[in-house]
Amino acid sequence: MVLIAPSILSADFSRLGEAVKLAEDAGADLIHVDIMDGHFVPNLTLGPRLVEAIRRETRLPIDVHLMVENPRAFVPLFHEAGADWISIHVEATAHLHKDLTMIRDLGRKAGVALNPATPLESIDEVLTELDFVLIMSVNPGWGGQSFIPSCLDKIRRLRDRIRAARLTVPIEVDGGIKLDNVADILRAGMEIVVAGSAVYDAPDPAAVIRAMKDIARKLP
Repeated sequence: MVLIAPSILSADFSRLGEAVKLAEDAGADLIHVDIMDGHFVPNLTLGPRLVEAIRRETRLPIDVHLMVENPRAFVPLFHEAGADWISIHVEATAHLHKDLTMIRDLGRKAGVALNPATPLESIDEVLTELDFVLIMSVNPGWGGQSFIPSCLDKIRRLRDRIRAARLTVPIEVDGGIKLDNVADILRAGMEIVVAGSAVYDAPDPAAVIRAMKDIARKLP
């Protein structure tokens, strides 16, 4: 089953509650929240207080993507704020297994995010500990970037690794996903669609969410 996770990084922050409600009413499955610290990536975005506010606005699971140095220090803050899914970057921690264990011990879904140039081998030793894997298909830090074509093969290879290990670990993809490429990325193995500017820059964001769900339903 394909899940649609609109990224509120691309929403109008002065109308954040409306943006979250619009996504939920349109049939979104998750609300994706990008957390950037200005160090691991150059941009600086949301904090726990805004996640608390989003939590009050929706019943959907909140999918927090930590693009931060020392993610272990941030995990408890976002757990308390109401995050349901928490992903951390393999590039940002020296103790990946320990950090993932902490997320799962808190009762949250634990994911690992990989930048476009980070090899899949970097998560081989923790694949059995994961609830999902987040493949970045742009270099993280800014919304509105174009999908990196070589990531299609990376998604396929990750799908094959997961199947070979006989695991059920969904693949989330974030970056440059639009209506004109979502079908190809889904065929490659994506199961959780993160879409930011494609949704919130559109004249009718709800229509884009519904269209992506329709495309996913019609794929063989």
